[in-house]
Amino acid sequence: MSPLEQTDPQVFNIIADEKDRQEHRLELIASENFTSLAVMEAQGSILTNKYAEGYPGRRYYGGCVNVDVIEELARQRARALFGADHANVQPHSGTQANMAVFFSIMNPGDTYLGMDLAHGGHLSMGHPKNFSGKIYRVIPYSVRAEDHRIDYDQVRDLARKHRPKMVICGASAYPRVIDYQAFGEIAREVDAVVMADIAHIAGLIVAGEHPSPIPHADFITTTTHKTLRGPRGGIVMCRQQFAAALDSCIFPGMQGGPLMHVIAAKAVALGEAARPEFREYQKNVVRNARTLAEGLLEQGFSLISGGTDNHLILVDVTSHGLNGAEAQEALEKAGITVNKNSIPFDRLPPAKASGIRIGTPAVTTRSMGPEEMRVIASMIFRALTNRGDEKIIARIREQVRELCDRFPLYDQNGNGSAC
Repeated sequence: MSPLEQTDPQVFNIIADEKDRQEHRLELIASENFTSLAVMEAQGSILTNKYAEGYPGRRYYGGCVNVDVIEELARQRARALFGADHANVQPHSGTQANMAVFFSIMNPGDTYLGMDLAHGGHLSMGHPKNFSGKIYRVIPYSVRAEDHRIDYDQVRDLARKHRPKMVICGASAYPRVIDYQAFGEIAREVDAVVMADIAHIAGLIVAGEHPSPIPHADFITTTTHKTLRGPRGGIVMCRQQFAAALDSCIFPGMQGGPLMHVIAAKAVALGEAARPEFREYQKNVVRNARTLAEGLLEQGFSLISGGTDNHLILVDVTSHGLNGAEAQEALEKAGITVNKNSIPFDRLPPAKASGIRIGTPAVTTRSMGPEEMRVIASMIFRALTNRGDEKIIARIREQVRELCDRFPLYDQNGNGSAC
């Protein structure tokens, strides 16, 4: 009996149920992935006991000799992996990473450009209920109606008109390559700073499956738990000239003691991302996404922008007579996890939405390939077009479980299938 099971069987059983859910359902949420057991071991380590306000060599507590080494290792690995001048690994999330950039260079009321949430942007790029929309003035840019690609001409026109202090390039539901060079040129024309939010595509960038923003951006923010396949958390990188301001904004500006056990897990994940097999994994993520997109098109689905260049697919489900919330619920019953998502120029409110967002990082971690993507496309179609037939849904749920059993989440040695 484990210490947790003995001390708190209620929590132990809930975690066991979640383990079963992850092992026996298809995880297709684009922002989720499965870490290696090495990452989880570091995150669940004794480092959780250590308070370490400050930075390596400049702590407000004693006894930081070992956590200083851990944090410096994580910073070194981040800089080397992305080719950045400076890295701060303390942010607890992607939103807090973005907040650190805002606080470093922006004053309340300052203007910036950010991608419209309804067109693929993120909450921290200007949503009115988020700090980014409450404290600052956002000018949203969008995608073109005819092809759902970022309208760079519109971005340039908005920059010239509003003279923003910062231009944000990045998205949470954009299936195409982002032209960082174009953003850099636009920002330099109006003397604006560029922030690239690469939370979704960090792993692809590391592997060369997506262009890097490093030559064109002043700040780069990312989460560590999506395509980077690490623990839940954030990282901020920047040019050396902004390093001191960035660090002071994170501590003591917005956070107290860093989560040293999470930083250790970040270091492990960054080390894994430097290996050749990680690059191969990212190639497979993109290949699987394209194959799944082709399969969905063959099943009659309409895809935003017509396909994908990266790890995610945005599907308009209204042509099949349902909205995104209904599609999410129907697929959940069939053992397939996705999330409802607004699509560009959506006529439905976000709570319903016209689309679903699908990603391949997690199923690729399980070593599934193109053949399985075609099977998954068929199961999605059958589940959505037969959502009122309990027998068909039950059969799909069985097929999902059989597929997951063929590709166990962790092998007999305790390693992720593709880790």
